[in-house]
Amino acid sequence: MDAVRSSYADMLHDKDRNEKYYQGIRAAVHRVKESGERAIVLDIGTGTGLLSMMAVTAGADFCYAIEVFKPMADVAETIVKKNGFSDKIKIINKHSTEVTVGPDGDMQCRANILITELFDTELIGEGALPSYEHAHLHLVQEKWEAVPHRATIYAQVVESMRMWSWNKLLPFSVQSEAGNCEKNIVPFPEMESCPGAPCVHDIQLNQVAQRDFKPLSEVLSMFRIDFSKAVSSSPASHTVHFEPVTSGKAQVILSWWDIDMDPDGTIKCTMEPHWIQQSPQDVPWRDHWMQCVYFLPDEESVEQGECLSLTAHHDDYCLWFSIQKNRNEEGGKDVSLERPICRCEAHMLWNRPRFGELNDQQRMDQYIQALKKVLKADSVCLCVSDGSLLPVLAHCLGAEQIFTVENSLVSHHLMEKIFKANHLGDAIKVIEKRPELLNSADLENKKVSILIGEPFFTTSLLPWHNLYFWYARTAVEGHLNNNATILPQSASLHVVIVEFKDLWRIRSPCGSCEGFDVSMMDEMIKLSLNFRESQEAEPHPLWEYPCKSLSAPKEAMRFDFRQTVPEQSISSEGSMKLVRNGKCHGAVLWMEYHLTEDITVSTGLLQTSDEQDYCQWSPHRKQAVYFFNSVLESEVELACPSEIEYSICFNPKTGDIGMQFKSMV
Repeated sequence: MDAVRSSYADMLHDKDRNEKYYQGIRAAVHRVKESGERAIVLDIGTGTGLLSMMAVTAGADFCYAIEVFKPMADVAETIVKKNGFSDKIKIINKHSTEVTVGPDGDMQCRANILITELFDTELIGEGALPSYEHAHLHLVQEKWEAVPHRATIYAQVVESMRMWSWNKLLPFSVQSEAGNCEKNIVPFPEMESCPGAPCVHDIQLNQVAQRDFKPLSEVLSMFRIDFSKAVSSSPASHTVHFEPVTSGKAQVILSWWDIDMDPDGTIKCTMEPHWIQQSPQDVPWRDHWMQCVYFLPDEESVEQGECLSLTAHHDDYCLWFSIQKNRNEEGGKDVSLERPICRCEAHMLWNRPRFGELNDQQRMDQYIQALKKVLKADSVCLCVSDGSLLPVLAHCLGAEQIFTVENSLVSHHLMEKIFKANHLGDAIKVIEKRPELLNSADLENKKVSILIGEPFFTTSLLPWHNLYFWYARTAVEGHLNNNATILPQSASLHVVIVEFKDLWRIRSPCGSCEGFDVSMMDEMIKLSLNFRESQEAEPHPLWEYPCKSLSAPKEAMRFDFRQTVPEQSISSEGSMKLVRNGKCHGAVLWMEYHLTEDITVSTGLLQTSDEQDYCQWSPHRKQAVYFFNSVLESEVELACPSEIEYSICFNPKTGDIGMQFKSMV
């Protein structure tokens, strides 16, 4: 189970990566053999053992394969044995920095070929630099071959309000019911100047429409790391001078990398997005390596043709960027090596999709319209959601008194700072408690007339986890007046059958790999799939993963928040007719919240697809994907089955939803 959760199937299915690794390994083994030496390989982060088996297949004399993750090391041991490589590959279940060399050590001698796959989307985020540094000092010979041989980091400066909205809370306005008063809501100053979260935002950048950003620079080659030489994990900065290609606001840095598998750079594996590549239609899909979005601390107005500098900073695990204006040697900003750290607390509570959700004016307008329908001048509101702006909306629309429950100290502090910045500190009372612990004194002995929520909770992974709102509503039943309004009044679980363009690969047997015995790769996938638990959905942000709907969407279950949580399970059975041919990769499930009788907010499907187009999904929440094992394995074009049967059950004792799907002819 743990092996599959690590998404090894995705890497094994990356044909471009596998073929180029094999070409680079084969060339490195050939160069060592040609010099008259035995080829001794060190494979750090072997995973399934694929690269080690490639090395032995290419003629290596022996391979030391290091894997720190015990479940994966066990899988690698099994795979190596099943494919007959046990005599030439030794699996070492340790961190590479703990490996010893010598007659009684883990390795009998130092290696002269270093093979690694220590990279994440940011290149260095999995500790590649410290691992290389240690290996060069202690595990490889004085001269060694490295596969990959080098890596290059690229960057492009862009203006993008869509991406900028993933990092800052933007001002917005609320108009009163009468329309004669408008309140402007602003973030507090500390949030505006905050450098943001210290971690990269990695996404499928190819799914961001080019109309959503404006390039302000050419693609800049920031720096290279040569893995065949000593590598340092010490903090460093690399500056590149450039002139903007157009004027605008520098807000975001898009970044990616490529690796050369050989010294001549003839075997290249690149992560560059489609608009950079000469043949965009041939861009390989992968999910283990994507592209990076970095946010500048402040947006910087730049003019076409002026002299600027972009600096890439890094420590042993993280990258970040800064821009300097080169008006003169003393006039630029200080180039600091200090890693960005959130000072405002917002980035500790809200992730990037949550910022985008809070900045979605169309979504905000739906809540405003719903609140206008239910609020009265004497309304006493209680909000139950993590870090929600609904209390602000309720106040601006005229509620008499508002209480908001925040489960954590961080969210308590954050919301108080937002309320204070907008002079609402006395109008909205923040209660740092779980809803079930509320007492009358917390609510100043008042009965709640309107209970509101988005719902959104930071601990939620799958769409139905936000049904915690229903449990909270049940817990505060005694604090509600007899005619209390619940907003949203209900929620519904929806499902659609889909064909994925690419996401199916993470759960599929792999294909061929030129020049390499693919039978061992298929064996690895089969072993990995055996670890996968059945009847369990996975959260995925489907706006990044195109798919086509093969059925019409269907409401499978409804939850009435006007009533308390029932003691008995809620079950639903039915079938979904397939309206077009395709490969049934799985079912997608999501929640829709019915704020009032006529206002609904969807966290999933926004538009179904036709024969040519892909579905459109909410970009702010992850949807649940249930992969079909049987259909996935066969991948037969469907003239039949004509329907998919489903059975879904909500267990109120656990809050979990179980499901089963099967085909019908």
